[in-house]
Amino acid sequence: MYPVLIVEDNPNFRLSLKQLLLEEFPSFEIAEAIDGKEALQKIETFQPRLVFMDIRLPGENGLRLTQKIKALHPDTIVIILTSYDLLEYREAAKRAKANHFITKGSATHELLEIVRGVISGSA
Repeated sequence: MYPVLIVEDNPNFRLSLKQLLLEEFPSFEIAEAIDGKEALQKIETFQPRLVFMDIRLPGENGLRLTQKIKALHPDTIVIILTSYDLLEYREAAKRAKANHFITKGSATHELLEIVRGVISGSA
C-alpha cells in the first residue's frame, strides 16, 4: 500500500479526487483531513508519502501547514491543489517547500502524470 493524505475541506472535491486516485492507483491507501489540526494528526499517525494540500482551509492556511509538514517530514511529497492560480500563491508554495503546485481546474491527465512521476521517483 502507498499512503496518501488528502487535505481538503470541500467534500465534493475531496471525494472526486479520492475516486480518481483509487481508479488509477489501486495500491493507494487514502486518508482524509478537512483542516490543519486533523491533517497534522494524520501526518503523525498515518505517515503518508504523498499529501494533496488545499491552500484555503478552516483554521490553518495550507501553505503554513505544508511548511510544518516539510520541516517534520522532508521526504513527504506535498502537492498544492488550489482554485487560485496566482503568482503569489505559487511563490509562497515554493517557499513552503511544496513539491508541486496544481490548479484544481487543471486537466486530469496533468495531475495523474505528476502522481506517476512521484511514484516512480522522477518528480
